[in-house]
Amino acid sequence: MADGLLRRADPATAGLWPRASALLALHALEASLHRFWERGRLDLEGCSMSTQLICLRSYLEDAKLAARAGHAWSALSRACHHHVYELGPTIGELQSWFSVVGELVERVGPPAEAPARSSPSPLP
Repeated sequence: MADGLLRRADPATAGLWPRASALLALHALEASLHRFWERGRLDLEGCSMSTQLICLRSYLEDAKLAARAGHAWSALSRACHHHVYELGPTIGELQSWFSVVGELVERVGPPAEAPARSSPSPLP
């Protein structure tokens, strides 16, 4: 979804889509970490994201991917905020961070399916 937003071609809102897509990718990365810790039965929920990313290097069994995920998280976090005197990230930069997020999501696996919701019964 983040990559799709990045490719929007509306000139009136062109500057918004890179930031919005960065936010989606950042959320996907953080959700993947949450799933990773849940599946490993490690309670790192109360730790900062920086701490979780440092721990990821020891638990992921792929230190290079963990390091790249840490860099992507930092870069995406910065890209989500508007800085008056800085240029936003380029499409190439965003796509490279998205690919790291994609690798991590693939490595961790999809979220568990939510239980089926039954439709509410009509009121009498």
